[in-house]
Amino acid sequence: MKHLLPLSGLLTSLAALPALAQDSLRIDGLDVIGRPVDGETGFQPAVTELARDIHDLDHLILVIITAITVFVTGLIIWVMVRYNKKRNPNPSSFTHHTPIEIAWTIGPILILVLIGAYSLPILFRQQEIPEADITIKAIGNQWYWTYEYVDEEIAFDSYMIGAPATLGDGDEDVTPFVLDDAMVAKLEDEGYSRDDFLLATDTSVVIPVGKTIVVQVTASDVIHSWTIPAFGVKQDGVPGRLAELWFTAEQEGVYFGQCSELCGQAHAYMPITVKVVSEEAYAEWLGNAKAEYAGIEQPLTVASK
Repeated sequence: MKHLLPLSGLLTSLAALPALAQDSLRIDGLDVIGRPVDGETGFQPAVTELARDIHDLDHLILVIITAITVFVTGLIIWVMVRYNKKRNPNPSSFTHHTPIEIAWTIGPILILVLIGAYSLPILFRQQEIPEADITIKAIGNQWYWTYEYVDEEIAFDSYMIGAPATLGDGDEDVTPFVLDDAMVAKLEDEGYSRDDFLLATDTSVVIPVGKTIVVQVTASDVIHSWTIPAFGVKQDGVPGRLAELWFTAEQEGVYFGQCSELCGQAHAYMPITVKVVSEEAYAEWLGNAKAEYAGIEQPLTVASK
């Protein structure tokens, strides 16, 4: 399918200054917020309630396992020092110690109850799908995504920039899946940068900020997985089944994800790009998308005198 037309209103300043489109920190006038960074640890910024819940749960469990590790390590060291053969040549012999047995039974139960009390509400929020403002169907294919805006009757395919399906006239020097000067030039022609190789797609999922998005996930061939780390969502797409996830993005920007289920030879070349824009920019994009993908003519706007 053809590439999606850019948001003309959103890109007016970039059209005048094309060099800005090559800035690795901004794409189509939007900040790049959700992207992996070489050598970094930790989570990508959380821009949904679901992602913040996951971060909080991770921090809680990190505190618990750190405390347990320190406690057990301290016990081991204490036993090694206090009860070694030199200091304790005649070891005691016993089979039961009721207070200790009660402690090591009740202690883990309390820890598990704490984790469950915190994690189960988070799980329920993820699984209880709210009423959608926009419903999008994501279909995993070997090795690209197909998106259908269910209520708008439009659909398009999304390939990694540099995949064979994205190469056309003028791309004779571009080798599929190989990062070289020709590939960098192609990325920059699409408004991306060298750092976006393996992440950028020729068409993006575009959604408005602050709206409830429900994504129906399935697959046409093998199991794929649709995930955006900054949104805190990940859902396997299984052929013949329809699963759902939801999120509400709270900040405009560009967010990257990748298929997260090993799906074959080109699994590594199946990225996801989501652009969160203002409602006005989304309405403009939707009008262009209908004309581009559904062949729906848009009404002319007559300027008032």
